[in-house]
Amino acid sequence: MRKLLIFLALVVALGPIPHALAEPIVGAYYPGGSAERYPVKDIPADRLTHLFYAFARIEDGRCVVAPQADAHFKALAELKREHPRLHTLISIGGWEAGGFSDAALNDDSRRRFVSSCVAMFFDAHRGSFDGVDIDWEFPVYGGPKEIAARPEDRRNMTLLAQEFRRQLDALGKTRGQSYLLTAALPVGRMQSAGPYDPVLSFELEELGRVLDFINLMTYDMGTAFSTVSTFNAPLREVANDPLPPELRRWNNVEGAVAYYREHGVPADKLVLGVPFYGRGFRVTGTGREGLYQSYSGTYDAGDWRNIESKLLKNPDWAQHWHPVAQTPWLFNAKERIFVSYEDSRSIGLRARFAKDAGLRGVFMWELTGDDARHSLLDAMAKPFER
Repeated sequence: MRKLLIFLALVVALGPIPHALAEPIVGAYYPGGSAERYPVKDIPADRLTHLFYAFARIEDGRCVVAPQADAHFKALAELKREHPRLHTLISIGGWEAGGFSDAALNDDSRRRFVSSCVAMFFDAHRGSFDGVDIDWEFPVYGGPKEIAARPEDRRNMTLLAQEFRRQLDALGKTRGQSYLLTAALPVGRMQSAGPYDPVLSFELEELGRVLDFINLMTYDMGTAFSTVSTFNAPLREVANDPLPPELRRWNNVEGAVAYYREHGVPADKLVLGVPFYGRGFRVTGTGREGLYQSYSGTYDAGDWRNIESKLLKNPDWAQHWHPVAQTPWLFNAKERIFVSYEDSRSIGLRARFAKDAGLRGVFMWELTGDDARHSLLDAMAKPFER
């Protein structure tokens, strides 16, 4: 009893356990639309700390999910009972998800929206989730052009996060537990409106205080919005990348982390993202290896499973490695197709960078893109194993 009292006194004196001493995050997004091919029961929960179910959407200012999600949520509750270490979060939004700007517009709309999410995920589906992940792509500008956006979205995103924090904390007090609040935030410097700056969409320092952590989307840096065929997730800035220098310095993994740090987000609030998919371009330039060339359209490279089983085994696809970007790519000279992707080597390097930089952990988009051996997940998790 005396030892217990001494321990409690130390906890009070020292305050909350610092993030640096908390369990490292090894996270995964899991798309509910893939559940038929990749059931919830097959999720390698023993290798993960956090699972983000994607996605809930917004209709008429309220949270909604697909009809089949009810079965998924029940399966998640069972998975959590079997793996108590696993934290599950409902991710709301995603690319092409509308409704955020209206839902976050004023105090009443925010309260109504958040209340609907809390009622659905923590009352109706109590036991399935430990928190909420906000994936608004993007406040103010940069998202799909057909989705409503307003200049006031930047401030309203912070207010929305604060409302989630308020209601989740109030619920947690009544139930004697803590609920997580996170967000997925972008880094890619070319979006639908052209050159893009995350600080014009998000109050980064304030969000860093409100959120438990930020899933930094350190991918999608080479997309259909790019001016040339380029890497999806280069680790470092490449000097001959033709992107303007003021964009290029941030359009890589190391630069993106530095940018968020410079804008007030602590390292231990950042979780580094890695892609389990590739991006391709149909190049029109004459470069033999396809990199940094003009292009006529994109090419659907698919996820790692597809790249490993189909492209890497086809001799038409020449394999390359960039010593600065620290990433592989493929080029099909016959069809003039360039593909940027990540493998276990490059993902391991990014995870090691996250570990050495003092980041909170790593996550991927998305779990079902891995091979049956979980080789990408293993590479991602290895630096954070204890």
